[in-house]
Amino acid sequence: MTSIKSLVNMKGRNAIVTGAAGHLGKVISETLAELGANLILIDRENSSLEKLSLDLKNYNVKIHYFQSNLESSSERKELILYLNKFTNINVLVNNAAFVGTAELEGWAVSFLEQTVETWRRAVEVNLTSIFELTQGISTLMQGSQGANIINIASIYGQYAPKWALYEGTNMSNPAAYATSKAGLIQYSRWLATTLAPKVRVNCVSPGGIFRNQPDSFVTKYIENTPLNRMATEKDFKGVIAFLASDLSEYVTGQNISVDGGWGIW
Repeated sequence: MTSIKSLVNMKGRNAIVTGAAGHLGKVISETLAELGANLILIDRENSSLEKLSLDLKNYNVKIHYFQSNLESSSERKELILYLNKFTNINVLVNNAAFVGTAELEGWAVSFLEQTVETWRRAVEVNLTSIFELTQGISTLMQGSQGANIINIASIYGQYAPKWALYEGTNMSNPAAYATSKAGLIQYSRWLATTLAPKVRVNCVSPGGIFRNQPDSFVTKYIENTPLNRMATEKDFKGVIAFLASDLSEYVTGQNISVDGGWGIW
């Protein structure tokens, strides 16, 4: 009988994590290292990749890291060349995303004030870079054991924003973010049929993660969430372990919402 322990064991497998130095990226990387996977950590220049690598050394896995701005086509091409030097790639987690800030011109503003420039930047990172990266290493993945791709989308790729949550804050929900994440969910389905049966492709849609948002936003968000709280990064360890390992070897083309029940209503 196959044991759960053997299914979750990723020793000797190579896993790529983009946006690895971010809040969620660190937890994804730690989860994969805990399962025994060697890591290839990707993030922008001046991110804390070196520190993250040192923090994960206790898991006794091989750790490589590569700096790349996924908004840049030329840097993406350099990254793909680097990744194809590995003999096998078992897991790719497309976690990096363009999320913008309240200070970014043409982003967290009214619909009429949102700019084509910020739209293009979001689509470039959240969709185009993922298309190019998955295409660039797909052949390598098809010959690897337990090969799978995990795309990190968002509940706002599934549902429209509740604008009342944002009243009285400088937060917003730009059209480009929601649309690009919706596109990523559909791309995951498309890719699942295209790369089958050798590579599984699934998607995770996080709900709101608590990061010291204004009290008014947090209160309203919780009121709309059956589990009565916002997410924390550790809430994603289980779904990553499930999808990345052989626990889910008969699961592909799925979008799993980790949202505390937000999408029920």
